[in-house]
Formats: sequence, structure tokens, C-alpha cells
Amino acid sequence: MKLRLGMIGGGQGSFIGGVHRMAASLDGLYELVAGAFSSNPDTSRATGQELGLAPDRVYGSYQELLEQEAQRPEAERVQVISIVTPNHLHFAPAKMALEHGFDVVLDKPMTFSLAEAKELRTVVETTGRRLCLTHTYTGYPMLKEAKQLVADGVLGTIRKVYIEYPQGWLSTYEEGGANKQAAWRTDPARSGAAGAMGDIGTHAFNLLEYVSGLEVTQLCADINVVVPGRQLDDDGAVLLKLANGASGVLVATQVAAGEENNLRVRLYGEKGGLDWQQADNNTLLVKWLDKPTEIRRTGASYLSPLALHNSRIPAGHPEGYLEAFANLYRNFALTLIADLGGPAAPAEAADYPGVEDGVRGMGFIESVIASGKSEQRWTPLSC
Repeated sequence: MKLRLGMIGGGQGSFIGGVHRMAASLDGLYELVAGAFSSNPDTSRATGQELGLAPDRVYGSYQELLEQEAQRPEAERVQVISIVTPNHLHFAPAKMALEHGFDVVLDKPMTFSLAEAKELRTVVETTGRRLCLTHTYTGYPMLKEAKQLVADGVLGTIRKVYIEYPQGWLSTYEEGGANKQAAWRTDPARSGAAGAMGDIGTHAFNLLEYVSGLEVTQLCADINVVVPGRQLDDDGAVLLKLANGASGVLVATQVAAGEENNLRVRLYGEKGGLDWQQADNNTLLVKWLDKPTEIRRTGASYLSPLALHNSRIPAGHPEGYLEAFANLYRNFALTLIADLGGPAAPAEAADYPGVEDGVRGMGFIESVIASGKSEQRWTPLSC
């Protein structure tokens, strides 16, 4: 069974739109049948033609897409809407899609503000539809293994968490030229209250809570604008207090010249620790207080069912970013197909980011920015 997919955003020149389409197609569980790929109708039509879509299923606006698809026969209309627009265009199309009876895949951060995130959560609850938020890194098999080890109590009580996401692509004033990604990601009107902390800091925050199983309760942030002329933060560090009394440190920067996307998480309990980084994403180090470090690898038979469910090929064959992204789409699809009367989804398929992750992510953004501007730096994280 294939789910009929419609896309909002992701037109010509879009990076993330292509990634979503590749991820959705990897397992053969979706078929892209419709789209409103740009606010420019001509660009939307040109993108639809490139993708081989029927001209009457390519729309000039997201409103047109949702209204006309909802009027099509049930066996024909789209079932899932993928929204891959800049942040300021997340809430309205997501709300409208849910209210028109469609399930939603939504790029992160979930909305432009915490108030919008809370309202969208209410819409999800009221409509009974499902929402998947694409926090990509939770799809990596070895991060799922890390999550399971923590949940099983193997490390004992968690005491310390470090998470860092260094990038270098905004070390110069890229938004002053033709770089479309830099232009909107550094624009408060389109990105929101945060720059680096909204773009990659939310990924780090989400991953910290995902692996540790603990919620952040307070934070103390140092937020910086390093590149002259930039309007939003491009660098920051955050001290964290977690619900069980543990402490953490989160670093997110886009001005670390020479760095690419080496997201790294280190977590320590009373018995041992974990160390994972995206540059070697098929490896998880499990460090012990009183015995040698273990090296766990993607695809190995000794992994947990959660990790194995999200592994695709035998050990020794690298899996990466696209496969992790596709795991979110696949788990969401398996859940939706079960809702439609198809085969029951395995329990592991329920492990994808959702609306609560989105609300907490927006709470993180607003609390970080408030803390960074305050003389009283310790700020409760309120969602």
C-alpha cells in the first residue's frame, strides 16, 4: 500500500524539499501525486513538471492545494501533506491541512512561535490527525540504540549530558549575496526569534531529551551575534538542568570555520557513558567505569530491536543522513497504514518525533533567547 503524498514548498532551488522527496521515496510507501511547491505559481508549475506530476495536481498556493484535494474522491485525493517551507510558513498550512483531514509531515522547528506551537497541538488533538516532525537525527540506528540503553537503565542514573552542533557555513556574511538558505535562515521575519539556536540548536535540544529520556527544566544561555551585520544569533552555549537533577551543556554555532555538521552527543550515568557523533554515525561508543569501552555498530545482531528496526543493510555497509531521514517517513507511514486498516505496525514504528517535541522545541527557543537577553540568566523552560 502506498500513501498519496502532497508537498507544500520544496520548489526549484530548495535543499530540504529534495531531501524530503528522497526520504519519502526510499521505502516505496509514498507516492508524490500533488504539490504547491512555491508561492510563485510559475515556479510551482515548473517544479511539478520536473517531477512528472499531472498538471491538474500542481497548485499555485497551499490553500488551493488543500481545498481542491479535499474535494477529490477519497480514493484519489492526497492522504499526507509534507510541509517544507521556511519557518514562518509552517503553522498556517499545517493547521489548514489537519483541519481538512490530512495527516502532516512538518519540517522543524514546528512553528514560528511557542504560541503557534501550542495552538497547533490543540488542532492535532481536536482533529485526531497525526503529525510527524522531522528531527532527522532521531532516525539514526545508533542513537536509537543509545536511547534504549539509557531506558533500560544500563548506565544507571544519568548525571551529565553534553551535546554540540558546530557548523561553519555562516562564518561570513552569506546572507548579503545569492545564498537563499542564508537569506531566510538569518531573517527574523522568516526564521523567528532565533538563528543558530532555532536552526540547529533545536536539533541538539531534541536529541538530548530523546536519548536521555529526561526533560530540561531550566537553562542559562549565552547567545552571540558574531558576524557583523547579522540580525540573529549565529553562536551560543547553554547550561541545562534536567528533571532528575542532572546537568548538561549544549553548544550550537554556525561560525566554527571548517566544521560541517558534526553533531555529537555524550551522556554519562553512574555506571558508564555513551558517545556518538554524526561524522561516524554507524558507531556508538559505550564507555564503562570498570571495563574496556565497547564499540557498537549499525546492523549488528546484538543491537536492540529498536535499533535493528531502523537499520536497513548488513553491518559494515554505511547508512547515513538520508536513511535516518527516511526512517521517520517510514515509521510514520507504517503507523498511518495501520490506521487505515492495513497491517499492524510494529511497536518500534511509533518512535518518531511528534507535536509534543515541536512544542518543547519552541519552548526551548523562546527560553534560550529570553535567558540570553536577561541579567537573571537561569530561566525555567516552560511549554
